[in-house]
Amino acid sequence: MRKGAKVAIVGGVFAVMVGGAGYGAFNVVSALSGDGAGGSPETKAARSGPPSGAEVKEASAKFFSSWAKGDAETAASYTNDAVAAGSLLAGYRAEAHITKVHITPGTPSGTTVPFSVKATVAYEGRSKPLAYDSELTVVRGETTGRALVGWKPALVHPDLTAADDTLVTGEAATPPIEAVDRDDVVLTEKKYPSLGPVLDALREKYGEKAGGRPGVELSVHHTGEGAADKTLVTLAKGTPGKLRTTLSASAQAAAEKAVAQYSESSVVAVKPSTGEVLAVANHREDAFNAAFEGRLAPGSTMKIISAATLIDNGIATMNGPAPCPDTATWQSQTFHNLTGMEPNEKATLANSFLRSCNTAFVKYADEVKVDSLTKEAEDRFGLGGDNWKTGIISFDGSVPASGGPNTAANMIGQGEVQMNPLNMASVTATAMTGAFRQPYLVPRSLDDREFAAAKGLASNTVTQLKAMMRLTATQGTAAGVMAGLGGDIGAKTGSAEVDGQAKSNSWFTGYRNDIAAAATTEEGGHGGDAAGPIVAAVLRTGG
Repeated sequence: MRKGAKVAIVGGVFAVMVGGAGYGAFNVVSALSGDGAGGSPETKAARSGPPSGAEVKEASAKFFSSWAKGDAETAASYTNDAVAAGSLLAGYRAEAHITKVHITPGTPSGTTVPFSVKATVAYEGRSKPLAYDSELTVVRGETTGRALVGWKPALVHPDLTAADDTLVTGEAATPPIEAVDRDDVVLTEKKYPSLGPVLDALREKYGEKAGGRPGVELSVHHTGEGAADKTLVTLAKGTPGKLRTTLSASAQAAAEKAVAQYSESSVVAVKPSTGEVLAVANHREDAFNAAFEGRLAPGSTMKIISAATLIDNGIATMNGPAPCPDTATWQSQTFHNLTGMEPNEKATLANSFLRSCNTAFVKYADEVKVDSLTKEAEDRFGLGGDNWKTGIISFDGSVPASGGPNTAANMIGQGEVQMNPLNMASVTATAMTGAFRQPYLVPRSLDDREFAAAKGLASNTVTQLKAMMRLTATQGTAAGVMAGLGGDIGAKTGSAEVDGQAKSNSWFTGYRNDIAAAATTEEGGHGGDAAGPIVAAVLRTGG
């Protein structure tokens, strides 16, 4: 017996316990309870209730030991989904070529066990170290009562986020890219962390067109439509092809810094005169590009489109009446304003817009058709056609022709309306210039894709929208956030209530000269509380 090993007799079973906290490729852990792959369980009543601390430690130890030794079948037997676990764990060695696995468990918290993995990726004579942290949770087996590892791919590696994700080592599916901004500044995930998923998506789509040569990599292969593979370890560097983007390094840096202050936040900035995307940033627990793909109610930022609908259909003008009562009822649903808002029965549309009065817009539900808002969004703002070709996966917004109470709710950005910061930045750009210019991240000439089109807004509508947005930025709900920003400015705040959330989602959109930006912060409160400071920080970069 080698140095450091201890002999113990537990429950009549002779066990070899290896000193130290880690589970390496040569550690041996015996089946102490009779539930292991190699033992015969005693006949006894199935246990119930949460696993005990001892069970958590034992179940995780068995799983770690078998995984580290490369015994996928046995490791999988200690989970509550042996089929799925066995397949992924077998691929960990056979497809990902990960060897010399050493797992060090941390201190359990209830039934959750954090752990770190150190291993080696070896492929065709090349090798590189691999290290990462993960965690598992021990659960009670539904039929056996055994303490088992609750299976999910992310416990094997945190970037395995979907059931069909796999780890693969070999020649990369696409060559690497060197993404550069509009001024030839190199854009990397290291310098701009939230660009990681965007750069992965650009590589997936344009790697070959950029003219590079693939290297040898360990990567996470996502099978979902439009999901880009993620490189974890590079064993042999390929030759990157240069890919020019529309991004601005200065705007991107400001966006990254701004979203970092608020969890679950996203922001997009565009150049209204061209539609070019200047910045896209997310600060989230997951890697989801909510800035481009999110689908959330936009709250009162939607009033930009609602006001345009009223003006274009001859229902209201900015200086015409738009009374703001305490409450407004539409088809049995009562709508309220923000707490503390004073009613104003003599308010104009401009006044109700700058104060973000919900009831003023709800009362106009009597005068619009069920599809009026939908047609305005689609025909003039280019939304909802599922035809934006930004260069990566994006959601184009949705403004359905909702009947019943949702006709009114949609007017104030609740109901069934769905948007993301990309959509609202584009809405603001259209309101500012009168022209819908589909946002894009890489030049159209790269793949000759056809951009979405819409007829835009009449000059009279633009004049009124800009005037109301400027009033909002200088005298209304956005004044505090926009203070100190000079030039041609305008803004609109929003907060969207979500069932089950203690606080509303914070929304804000605004423009300054030739830059328009929009942001959202989930459970961020009022528009000026979280999303507003994010947008203002981006607008300060120029325009």
